[in-house]
Amino acid sequence: MSTFKKHIQQMGAYKPPLDGRDPDKHMLLDFNERTLPVSEAVCSALVDYIQAGRLQMYPAYGDVVDRIAEYANVPASQLMITNGSDQGIDLIFRAACTEGDEAIIPGPTFAMYMQCAKVENLKIHSPSYTSDRGFPLTEVLSLINEKTRIITIANPNNPSGTLVSREDIITIAKAASHAVILVDECYFEYSALTVVDLVGQYPNLLVTRTFSKTWGIPSLRLGYIISAQENILSLLNVRGPYDINQLAIVAIRAALENLDGIQSYVDEVMNESKPLLEQFLKSSGVEFWPSGGNFVWAFFDKPAEVQKTLFEQGILVRPKEDTDNRVGLRITLGSKKQTQYLLEVLGSCRGLGA
Repeated sequence: MSTFKKHIQQMGAYKPPLDGRDPDKHMLLDFNERTLPVSEAVCSALVDYIQAGRLQMYPAYGDVVDRIAEYANVPASQLMITNGSDQGIDLIFRAACTEGDEAIIPGPTFAMYMQCAKVENLKIHSPSYTSDRGFPLTEVLSLINEKTRIITIANPNNPSGTLVSREDIITIAKAASHAVILVDECYFEYSALTVVDLVGQYPNLLVTRTFSKTWGIPSLRLGYIISAQENILSLLNVRGPYDINQLAIVAIRAALENLDGIQSYVDEVMNESKPLLEQFLKSSGVEFWPSGGNFVWAFFDKPAEVQKTLFEQGILVRPKEDTDNRVGLRITLGSKKQTQYLLEVLGSCRGLGA
């Protein structure tokens, strides 16, 4: 007899292809990370903390929630820090859902939502994003019933980059007032689209964010949840007292004091690199989805050949299938210099498009 629940035995593990990635050998355009190192201020703060002989102590978070809340422009009572946004997503599913409940997870999307839903043994509905219509609002609304317990909205979506309007999110929040509306804003700094100002008005809204993408510390694991105060108090009952790495706290304190470097990176990615890549794809006849994030999902005629050529030139990208099993390459945007090199290599590829 198995020690664990039968349905968990039958699941597959979420295993992102992280092995072999080396920033000294590769341009890492495969995981939507920040492609440049963090600021010297962040590095210095980490070194100073380590050299102060404090690693043997349990984490002490101090006023970091207040500082993050000030940055996010919400009351501290509406915010909780988590071990990456992945933990935030997991906590929300665990706290909200019971076996047999239903989840609406439009796809293709971030695999973590499906993983959490399967762990809780939920019935999953997955209406499809499309490149022309974007988010499947009509289908989502038609699937809502009394058993619906959670609806996920990645904004922008990964891998498609699709943005979901505030009006559509409000429509869903009203239509499923008995369910959690999980809005994942992990690319918020790039999209500048948010619903955090609505969590007081719609208590079923829960927003997750991360310091992994824009801020450049995915290795340290720090995210946060924004929601109505009563939701935060409930989730704090589920999160452990020491779940967040102290080094992540040190790094974010320093980063929040040096916001200029964050904004300048975002501006370069979205206002210089993104238009360069999009123009190249258009002129090459390559289909791609409109994106509100720091990445573009492009459908080359021969994606495997393009990926192979990029890899041989030291560039990593991520293949992702759409709902028709077509393979697109999700390409992270980096600095202008990095994008120019990417376009130089892409220009030498066969099998681009029309």
